[in-house]
Amino acid sequence: GFSYKAVIFEESGVLLPAPHRTATDWEARSCVPAGTIQQAALAGGENSLSLQYSRGELTAVEFLQELGQQCFEIANVRVPVHSFLWDLIRKEMRKQLPIMAEAVQCIRAEGLKTALLSHSLCLGDGESFLPLDQQHFDVMVESHQEAVPRPNPGIYKLCLERLGIQPQESILLDSSSQNLEAAAQLGMKTVKVDDPEAALKELETHLGFPLRGFVPYTRSVRPGMEIPKDRLQKYLEDVLGAHPKAPLELRQFDHGEPTRSYLVKFGGRLLVLKKEEEPPDGPSGPSVPREYRVLKALAEAGVPVPPVLALCEDRSILGTPFLLLDHCAGHIHRAVSLPAVPPRRRGAWYGAMANVLARIHSLDLGAAKLQDLGEHGNYIQEQVETWTKQYRAVETQVIPAMERLIQWLPLHFPESQKTTVVHGDFR
Repeated sequence: GFSYKAVIFEESGVLLPAPHRTATDWEARSCVPAGTIQQAALAGGENSLSLQYSRGELTAVEFLQELGQQCFEIANVRVPVHSFLWDLIRKEMRKQLPIMAEAVQCIRAEGLKTALLSHSLCLGDGESFLPLDQQHFDVMVESHQEAVPRPNPGIYKLCLERLGIQPQESILLDSSSQNLEAAAQLGMKTVKVDDPEAALKELETHLGFPLRGFVPYTRSVRPGMEIPKDRLQKYLEDVLGAHPKAPLELRQFDHGEPTRSYLVKFGGRLLVLKKEEEPPDGPSGPSVPREYRVLKALAEAGVPVPPVLALCEDRSILGTPFLLLDHCAGHIHRAVSLPAVPPRRRGAWYGAMANVLARIHSLDLGAAKLQDLGEHGNYIQEQVETWTKQYRAVETQVIPAMERLIQWLPLHFPESQKTTVVHGDFR
């Protein structure tokens, strides 16, 4: 029931697999007796080379040199250290644990912070081991750069300070019992990572939301906005004619405000479900059937919209009407200046946006059978009348120029006006 604010990930053994766990294939190819590297890495208990490496007490090069010496003493076989470095680490260690990488994104989607405890471990050319985008972390603390090796509690105090949180508001994932003990003494919640799958299940229990199924711009379903999965599953099986073995998974789109748009993973498909709101003071309006009609008409007119799959107005399924669409992956750009887009490409993007808006605006209402969507009145006259009333309501003094404008506009309305579709919320 405690509300955590950040999750801290140790790099080695958590985001990156421990070296001895990925050595089996390399040993076979290099004619090294099976199990030699694991025995050499784990010998010594809490002072083993593997734990010294995970605590940041050894650099990658130092670790491998010591490992080579240990292997020679165990099996009387010289391990080609440089081959191990470039072959094993470059090819194997760069494959970060996919489930951990997904967990990091799920955590950030819920509004929590993430931190990375790193050893500044690099290959000989200065390239980092970690293929995960470092932008997924709010804070990065490098033990060698700070000269505070684990399990010195100072490294955790520094991380907490940069996150701006208290120890009891954080969870640390690490594979070293010694490191976890030092963090726990500060009051941090700890999760030991021996088996990544089991560790993430424990982390899910602490956090209270799933760490799988991440899709950009989604988060777990908010409390009070759950929908009955069993009824939805049966509906999808009937409508789509598919019967996947795995139960469906739900996430919710996060646009800054509570929304009734859900991401549905149904078998191998990603769907979008848009559900009607149900105001407490009366029956819901017709926004979902209306959106269904408009999207179908736009699709038939060649406007690029997500494929519309179904409209359900049977309230016994989810309580209110809903529509289903195929999920279309894309990017949401918050700034109209498109700072993340190369300048040479922005013109094409702006042009594409204008082209789509024009195609929407050019829709033939009669051919699309959408004449009844709204009123067919004198829009410009209504606008001018509204603006005039608003102006009179806040008027503090007579402005001759405004008086002339108020008299001039009604005398110069266009004789004919076209009623068409415009996008009222294109941001």
